[in-house]
Amino acid sequence: MHVSQFNMEECVVDKKVFKEAEAANYICMSRSFLSQDRMNGVLAKRTPGPQYIKIGRSIRYLRDDLDSWLDQHRNKTKP
Repeated sequence: MHVSQFNMEECVVDKKVFKEAEAANYICMSRSFLSQDRMNGVLAKRTPGPQYIKIGRSIRYLRDDLDSWLDQHRNKTKP
C-alpha cells in the first residue's frame, strides 16, 4: 500500500513515537541524516541529530525529543 506524503503527515500528527522515516519526515530531514548521526555520533562542523531510543534492533524517536531538537535549532531574531 502506498502512502502519499499528505497522508503520512496526517498520520504523524497524533503519534508519540516515530519510526526513522516518520521522524525524518516530521523534522524535514533525510533518513540518512538520522542514520549517520546514530552511527557517527557528534562530529565537528556537523549538526547533531535528535535523541533516539534503541529497542533491540529497532530505532524509535519520541515526538517530545524531536520537538525539543527543533526548538534548539531555531534561529533567534535580533531586536
